[in-house]
Amino acid sequence: MFTNIFHNVWPMLFIFTIIIVSIRLVYIFYNKEKFVFYKELLMFCFIIYILLLYYIVTFQDSNYGTNNYIPFKEIFRYKITSKLFIKNVLGNILLFVPFGIFASHYVKNKKVYITLILTLIVSFSIEFTQSIIGRTADVDDIILNLFGGLLGYMLYREFNTITNKLPKFMKTEIFLDLFSLFLILVLVFLSFKYNFWRFFWWIMWK
Repeated sequence: MFTNIFHNVWPMLFIFTIIIVSIRLVYIFYNKEKFVFYKELLMFCFIIYILLLYYIVTFQDSNYGTNNYIPFKEIFRYKITSKLFIKNVLGNILLFVPFGIFASHYVKNKKVYITLILTLIVSFSIEFTQSIIGRTADVDDIILNLFGGLLGYMLYREFNTITNKLPKFMKTEIFLDLFSLFLILVLVFLSFKYNFWRFFWWIMWK
């Protein structure tokens, strides 16, 4: 599923990256705003996540079944070891873990109900849209998405607890910028070491 998704969305991601990065950089330098690399990178990752979320919930696995309004009906229909359980249950949970993290971060949220409300709004809008465009609405998906948002919130709170105990110099913008750049370089190095780019080109042109 990953290869299919990446094969279909890489042109959108590539063009969007060029557009958003160029416009954002021009805006920052033209208006003489402070450029903070890690903050820009975090916002960019959030936008990419939203684009991927949009693709997954609108273009993947279109079906014409019936809507489900009975809680837990679909969740308990799958065997835990089955591929359908991994895809439809665990997949719906993991899909919203990043949302819980990003939402909690950008609203500086310390209350769990705020993240849950935001997750509920987004998940409900997705299910409503799916019921209109030829897919099915499922109340179990909303329940699983809420659980994913909750996990994201818990990870965000745990991360904050850890970072609050770090030395002051590790909280500075310079250190965070350098650390973010280091992570990117590590990912690039690993990509070349394990021939990820060959896999990347194969996906694009297969």
